[in-house]
Amino acid sequence: MSKETFKSFVKNHPELVSQVNNSTMTWQKFYEMYDMYGEDRTIWEPYFNSSNQVQTTANKENSMQELINMIKKIDLETVRRGINGLQKAIGLVQDLGIGSNKNETEKANYEPRPMYKYFED
Repeated sequence: MSKETFKSFVKNHPELVSQVNNSTMTWQKFYEMYDMYGEDRTIWEPYFNSSNQVQTTANKENSMQELINMIKKIDLETVRRGINGLQKAIGLVQDLGIGSNKNETEKANYEPRPMYKYFED
């Protein structure tokens, strides 16, 4: 198949242009399909079907509506309690980390008293 016949095929089916503009397909892929299958209607049907684009838009709207409904069902009090618990756990871990560092610095500053010295010295 030649490029000229592919160009005339595309001119007869402007739906293909919208597919490329939407970045769902490339001209290279379309040309390869045209080269392999020609103008076989069954191969091109998903790209020619304008109602398919309407269904895709409806699916996107349904997805957004499902997301909104899911967000509405979130219990904010449970989320707040979870965040508070997480903050307490992080604080505990930080305190443990700081406490162990404090003990190490205290050990580094500690000098044992010589055995031969008394308290009065």
